[in-house]
Formats: sequence, structure tokens, C-alpha cells
Amino acid sequence: MALTVRTATLGDLNAIAPLFDAYRRFFTEEPDLAISRRFLRERLERHESVVLVAFEGLEAVGFLQLYPLFSSWYCRRQWFLSDLYVDGRFRERGIGKYLVTACIDYAKRTGARAVLVELPFSEPHLVRFYGNLGFAKDSVFDLYRLIV
Repeated sequence: MALTVRTATLGDLNAIAPLFDAYRRFFTEEPDLAISRRFLRERLERHESVVLVAFEGLEAVGFLQLYPLFSSWYCRRQWFLSDLYVDGRFRERGIGKYLVTACIDYAKRTGARAVLVELPFSEPHLVRFYGNLGFAKDSVFDLYRLIV
């Protein structure tokens, strides 16, 4: 069946909420479909994020979520690639790569300067995955975080 990727709408919420919950469960071990659905609904309703969703036929099989950032130096938008997830039944088919490629195309279409991604130390294979798609470690900035 053909794979398609498109920007999600509120009408896709029921299809992508279980994927988002599975993604969250992977990192937090705390499944909660109601919280996942509410969070996604708020982001989509408020236009606070862009969700690209991969469909195989009518079934949502993966998603990628972007948040807008802005560069004061360059006076341009940047996108933060926050979440990438492919249903386990559909892995090893290049769907993650297809989603990231669609993300890069989306960034170009929206006039963005860059796409940033934060990689967890617990997933070292992602350095190679994103590197193969053209991402490189930033040579100017080092990220520091304050949890409040």
C-alpha cells in the first residue's frame, strides 16, 4: 500500500493520539491516552505545533512534531523537531526517514533557516540516523537546561 505524509488536522486526532501515547510511553513509561489526546488537541487547536503524519492507506503509522522557534540573529523562523515515532509494526521500512525528509521539505517551504533536533543520550543510533539526513552537531551553541 502507498505511504503518504501530510500535515495533520484536528480531524486526525483520533488516528495520531495512540501513536503519540506510545511515543510518550517509550520515554516516560507512563501511558495515558487522555493526556496525550488533550496535549495534541491543544497544540493543533492553538496552532502551536505542526504534526506531519504518515499514513499507509487509511492507517496512521507514524508522526513527527515540529515547534516553531525564531532566530533573533537571522530574523527567521527555525523549527524544533521535537518528536518522531513510527509504530513498531511498520519500522524498518524507511518511514522515519520519509517523515524527516518531509519535515525538511516543510522547513524549506516555510522559509525556515534551520531544523533543530535534540537527541537523547540513551538513543546513540539517532546520531547516525539524523547525520545521514544532513544534520550535524552545532558548532556554535551548546544547550543548557534549567528545569523549573
